[in-house]
Amino acid sequence: MAAPAPSRALWKGSISFGLVFIPIALHSATVEIRPKMRMLDADTGAPVGYQKVDKSTGQAVAQADVVKGVEVDKGQFVTLTKDEIREALPKTTQTIEIEAFVKLAEVPTVYFNKPYLTSPTGKAGKVYALLREVLRRTGRVGVGRVVVTSKQHLALVVPHGDGLVVNLLRWHEEIRDQAGLPLPGDAKQEGLSERELKMGEQLVLDLADDWHPERFHDEFAAKVQALIEAKRSAGEVKQVAEIMGAEVLPSSAEVVDLTELLRRSLKGADAAAGAAAGPGKKAVKGRTGPTSRKAANDERERAAAALNSGGQSRSSTKPGAKRKSG
Repeated sequence: MAAPAPSRALWKGSISFGLVFIPIALHSATVEIRPKMRMLDADTGAPVGYQKVDKSTGQAVAQADVVKGVEVDKGQFVTLTKDEIREALPKTTQTIEIEAFVKLAEVPTVYFNKPYLTSPTGKAGKVYALLREVLRRTGRVGVGRVVVTSKQHLALVVPHGDGLVVNLLRWHEEIRDQAGLPLPGDAKQEGLSERELKMGEQLVLDLADDWHPERFHDEFAAKVQALIEAKRSAGEVKQVAEIMGAEVLPSSAEVVDLTELLRRSLKGADAAAGAAAGPGKKAVKGRTGPTSRKAANDERERAAAALNSGGQSRSSTKPGAKRKSG
């Protein structure tokens, strides 16, 4: 049985491609099924926490006296202040700006880190469906960057069922190279015979099946949960006070006119690509350089400004034109 649908949004912002903004909410796509264990005092049942201690003296250190440092040589650290760290943090834009559309099969699985379900907010249903259907038809996924909880991530926007999933990826620098591992060579180098390969293929085909993840379960989680229920039924329970926190969610943007933004996105990209190619040269369709990206970004900013100044834009409204307030 699958876990229930998420009940609240963890983040609100938008996905953008071309001049199109899709207001969305991110929801956790996974749930921890193993029971959460906390440290308790064996006698009183009170929660046990951690204390920051100076390891050279054994004395407790107040939070205000703790700084962060990076070891640059053995035993030598460079310390960073909170302001210095804050200055290096990426600016929160609440937008996943798709920078490229790639084939999902070309993204190695080692890059995948954490998935989030998405849902459209406000009146974004139509434009949300547009991106989902276009990704299905083209067999591609969107690549962009997003800031979540003060950290910047590389992200994939992938169609999944009736929705879109945003999967946070690991950065390229975080993936270890296989070159240093003692890996075997190809079949010929390792002396594998054709008969051995055929037998191996047959073993794989004998177990060939469709993907049915519901058939597999975490046996450890089930056994621990059964033990917990048995102890609760026997009255072996200690009362521990829970501390709950609240989360404030930012507001999302409104939806702009879809057809007009698509038309302007294509027109602006083609014009910018032609200008970048130079006189007498033919622009390569679908290829955009810094000039075309700047033009698209400028146009997107004008569209966003129209949204922020007066709500939903219409195709009859020219970029930069003032609209009457009603």
